[in-house]
Amino acid sequence: MLGQGSGPRLIFPGLAGFYASWAPIADTLVRIVVGIMFLMHVSGKFKVGAAAVGANIMAKNGLEPGLVFAYAAMFLETVGGICIIIGLFTRFFAAALAIEMGLALLFVHLAKGYAAGAGGYEYVLLIGIVMFAIAIRGGGPYSVDAKIGKEL
Repeated sequence: MLGQGSGPRLIFPGLAGFYASWAPIADTLVRIVVGIMFLMHVSGKFKVGAAAVGANIMAKNGLEPGLVFAYAAMFLETVGGICIIIGLFTRFFAAALAIEMGLALLFVHLAKGYAAGAGGYEYVLLIGIVMFAIAIRGGGPYSVDAKIGKEL
């Protein structure tokens, strides 16, 4: 029987120390990789320009004024991506990016179905949930937030 607050017992209890010691590193790797993904994603927006993003994506999908939404997304994905990578204001930017991914899911990708290859919501759902988890967990011990001793 599981006690309150306990999880399943390990089949190999000797791995408990390994898992405990690697958990902060795994959390950090997820944070860094997802931050890089946002920077790679926003680079496409910079290549076509804010006006094209605003007209061709935002306004076309009911997000008006399109140019304002384009600039907001580009700012958030750039500054937020960098802050997620280094772990600065981690909870704030992770929550903001989770909300942005929720809006992208609802306004842009939902009608296209699940598969990301068809423009569906698969990718934004995953990234949004990862951002939500990071917002709840924080930047972890290997973050600027931890070094300065403060976080939101």
